[in-house]
Amino acid sequence: MVSVRGLVKHFRTVKALDGVDLDIPHGCRFGIVGESGSGKSTLARLMMGLDRPTAGTIHVDGRPVDGNPQTSMQIVFQDPMSSLDPRMRVRDIIAEPLRRQDPAWVAELLDAVGLTTAAADRYPHQFSGGQRQRIAIARALAPKPSVLVADEAVSALDVSVRAQILNLLLDLTNRLGLTLVTVSHDLSVIRHLTDRVAVLRRGRIVETGVTAEVYADPQHDYTKELLAAVPTLRYRPRG
Repeated sequence: MVSVRGLVKHFRTVKALDGVDLDIPHGCRFGIVGESGSGKSTLARLMMGLDRPTAGTIHVDGRPVDGNPQTSMQIVFQDPMSSLDPRMRVRDIIAEPLRRQDPAWVAELLDAVGLTTAAADRYPHQFSGGQRQRIAIARALAPKPSVLVADEAVSALDVSVRAQILNLLLDLTNRLGLTLVTVSHDLSVIRHLTDRVAVLRRGRIVETGVTAEVYADPQHDYTKELLAAVPTLRYRPRG
């Protein structure tokens, strides 16, 4: 579905990506994980055609991505409040990627993400953070993409609603037969959502494989450091 070869991206003196090779199979739930500044979001934006690479190639479903936004790929950003136009009603936000208004399709998308049709006439500020992210997901699904990219899609949400959004993404991915690409610094999110993972460090992929296997037996020192840094709760009996 997605093929990346020799991808390089420079921002003046900063080398954000330095020779990335990546294959994401059709129907895969793929994770890209790394600490802040590792190049995760840059890689996602390049795959989406939102930025142009300094060097290298990207193909989606066999077609080259040449810096033009891809209709076959849609993205859900980190902060739904900043990614939704506050002046637009929800029905217009969801229909924005479409060539023409389709009220029936908008209503179907609202139902798919767990919102009522009454939400269509309201504005983003009238919703909670989790509900706004549901609206963002509905907008991303509107043009019927084959690949959905979730770029830190739950990191701006309260802990209490993160699991709901993660489970919604899983349900929609399975129901619609989507390829899901999850970009996150949170290893628990990657574990929950993905079946394959690539570990990114300073613009380079240092390890890739089946998520469960990478987590159980990491091969690269950086992956081991990331996993060792995940906080755990340990029970200590009294006495």
